[in-house]
Amino acid sequence: MDGELLRIGELAARAGVSTRTVDFYTGLGLLTPVRRSGGNFRLYRHGDVQRIAAVRHLEAQGIRLDDIAHVLVGDDGDHADCSDRFQGPCPADPVALAGYLTALDVQVRALRDVAEAADPQTRGVLATLAARAQALIATALVLGADLVPGVEVLPPL
Repeated sequence: MDGELLRIGELAARAGVSTRTVDFYTGLGLLTPVRRSGGNFRLYRHGDVQRIAAVRHLEAQGIRLDDIAHVLVGDDGDHADCSDRFQGPCPADPVALAGYLTALDVQVRALRDVAEAADPQTRGVLATLAARAQALIATALVLGADLVPGVEVLPPL
């Protein structure tokens, strides 16, 4: 089975990150080693390469690592405490997130309509905001069910 798993250095090399990044992500709960080898190396799944890519993509979008960890680790428990942390529903609660993303999509469409009627300078700012919001919504929808629990219930936008 060790041949099917990746040691930390192999995972880091395939994902294009340092072993320190893999260590850091593991410490945050973004990655979980399957087990340790006989030589005490942490062993990871091949799918963790894509998981690292998704984390880096989300981080590049301005999403904090602890928020990413909250979503990726997401349990099926109570998300009531999340209201203190997030503006809107907890992103780890797929049912609430589905409604929130639908509402955001409506707001982005309205923002585009307003941009069309605005003066040229304001139009540029509004169009940029709408494009950024749409990119964030698309990022949320692109994540697969293997990364975000319950993502299959999100609505198509």
